[in-house]
Amino acid sequence: MSTPPNTGTQAVDRAALLVATVVRADEPLSFADLQDSCGLPKSTTSRMLAALERNELLERNAAGSYVAGPLFWLYAARHDPWEELVRLARSTMDRVGADTGETVHLSVCRGDRVVQVAQVDSTYLLGTRDWTTVDVPAHTSALGKVLLAHGLVDLPAGELDQATPHTVTDREVLRRELAQVVRRGWAGTVDELEIGLSGVAAPVRGSSGEVVAALGISGPTPRLAERRDEIGRQLSNRAEQLSGLLRRRTRKEGVA
Repeated sequence: MSTPPNTGTQAVDRAALLVATVVRADEPLSFADLQDSCGLPKSTTSRMLAALERNELLERNAAGSYVAGPLFWLYAARHDPWEELVRLARSTMDRVGADTGETVHLSVCRGDRVVQVAQVDSTYLLGTRDWTTVDVPAHTSALGKVLLAHGLVDLPAGELDQATPHTVTDREVLRRELAQVVRRGWAGTVDELEIGLSGVAAPVRGSSGEVVAALGISGPTPRLAERRDEIGRQLSNRAEQLSGLLRRRTRKEGVA
């Protein structure tokens, strides 16, 4: 005769299944999606999800679908998953700085935000500032456009912020530009975040070929105006070198 399942363990298993399903999903999941994927009764699913929300393991987005909760972001903040990426990228960023003389940036996505995690300052006095503390809308920066183009972050709902008269806020125009970013291999901005400021960025790929970060530069528009294509090609090459390093280290040590 089989032993009846321990109800406490069964509850933990069901809660863990719901959390794992949400965390592994490529997009937020609705209640119906979760119930169907996990094969749980409606009442059980409802009760479990409410408990997981109370304990901050899951939360609902504006559309009512489930995503990972605040505890996951707290853990990520305390145990930064990008620390090793930054360490490995430092020599590449230094080379980009030597190539261009401009401020060099490395950005990743955290939730729905583009976050700069490392910077190498320009060799010029004009153009140097600490961008790691600045929250920049993704569609106004070359770094953000790379991550938008490769689907790491989504545009916010509603009207897009227009930082300057040159900011692209028409979604169809922006969609075509992002498609070009993927085809060309790099993104650029001219006076879109701030008049007189331009940027160029290229994607950095992880062990499976997926884009995990953006490597870019920024500087005064007059200094970059005639060099954007050249810098775009240089950045693409440097980003590919960094991607190769990440792939090699991942195979050896399981990083990035």
